[in-house]
Amino acid sequence: MIDSKEIAVLGAARSGVGAAILAKKQGLNVFVSDNNSINSAHKTKLNDHSIKWEENGHTLSKILKAKEIIKSPGIPNDSPVVKSILDKQISVISEIEFAKRYSKGKTICVTGSNGKTTTTLMICRILQDAGLDAVSVGNIGNSYAYEVSRKDHDFFVIEVSSFQLDNIKAFKSDISILLNITPDHLDRYDNDFNKYIQSKFRVTLNQTKEEVLIYNCDDKVIVNELAKRNIKQQAYPFSLNQVLGLGAYLEKDKILINIDNKKKPQTIMKIHELALQGKHNIYNSMASAVASQVLDIRKEIIRDSLSNFQNVEHRLESVTKVHGIEFINDSKATNVNSTWYALECMQRPTIWIVGGVDKGNDYSMLEGLVKQKVIGIVCLGKGIDKVKKSFGHITEDIFQASSASDAVKKSYMMAKKGYSVLLSPACASFDLFKDYEDRGSKFKQAVRNL
Repeated sequence: MIDSKEIAVLGAARSGVGAAILAKKQGLNVFVSDNNSINSAHKTKLNDHSIKWEENGHTLSKILKAKEIIKSPGIPNDSPVVKSILDKQISVISEIEFAKRYSKGKTICVTGSNGKTTTTLMICRILQDAGLDAVSVGNIGNSYAYEVSRKDHDFFVIEVSSFQLDNIKAFKSDISILLNITPDHLDRYDNDFNKYIQSKFRVTLNQTKEEVLIYNCDDKVIVNELAKRNIKQQAYPFSLNQVLGLGAYLEKDKILINIDNKKKPQTIMKIHELALQGKHNIYNSMASAVASQVLDIRKEIIRDSLSNFQNVEHRLESVTKVHGIEFINDSKATNVNSTWYALECMQRPTIWIVGGVDKGNDYSMLEGLVKQKVIGIVCLGKGIDKVKKSFGHITEDIFQASSASDAVKKSYMMAKKGYSVLLSPACASFDLFKDYEDRGSKFKQAVRNL
């Protein structure tokens, strides 16, 4: 715990504002600095708590007075302001590191390149259905720090990105979950995949034999990295391809789990009972079920929760059917691997809406699924040349759209009764939209306007 300390917060988005409010409530002197403009809702929150702030630039003289800096995840460690802070040997920590100091609640941290949000919400739903005081935080809902400032819950299920993990030091998760690791955000890691892997594995930092690690043992990157490490914590793998002594695995169409060597695996449920279908959702459900079993939640509650679960908005969200054509909003798919999962779920001939800000995408891994499932493609925004080069030998029906409305209209013209139209961009959204939520919302509105 820290006493009477000057705190500076870099970044006034959700995590930064949450950290500032928690710091103020703990009686600390806090100053918030954002290099960009601060949105009006966040300004109001800061003003309501009498927190000093600045926008559109950093005043180093004020920031360097702090004894500790809480850095928002969107700010890279090699930014000029962070370099200046580190040159002065001032401690830089993440928001989740700061929040943990003021919470007695257990933490369940979920990370991976894909599936974090769904798995976080699944676990929280199971815990709540079991009557536990649990809340989902992090990249979804409120920030961890802001929720701690409101109430110290018994369980915090935290969706954590690699950026949030980069500046933890003493933070320790009671249960850590590694879903998968595929290349993403490499621009923040010097285009070095190994640096990204090490960042993801920081979710295991400081864990001892008292804590738990749940991981996907079908993911070669995770398995290869674990082989290099001395794992102290209780480890529970999950797999679709292997029979496991401990952890979760498939036996024909049944999910079996065992967290005790002295007992036999027990069937949790059949995969056709899962509310969310597709291979990736079996993985997400397995990870959620293992975490719940570790917390002694009955299998009946786990089965009921997973069979009634509703996915997050903008992630494989069924919008509506128009003349027998189903429109699916997967705007949250901002990388190729996430789109692979979406295409893998498609059970009908599909018109695929792809495109946006390309983060160096390699579309080759999608070729097999596109051949199998996709009838036509609409490229949203720039990048049509790359899309044509990747998939032009599969279909000649590749068109460019300048807006969500244009993409929906072109897709609707290509589709027939019994088809699906899937928005799964595999790209960031900043060319035409504020963010993936704005993109998904505009897509849904365009569908409803048909």
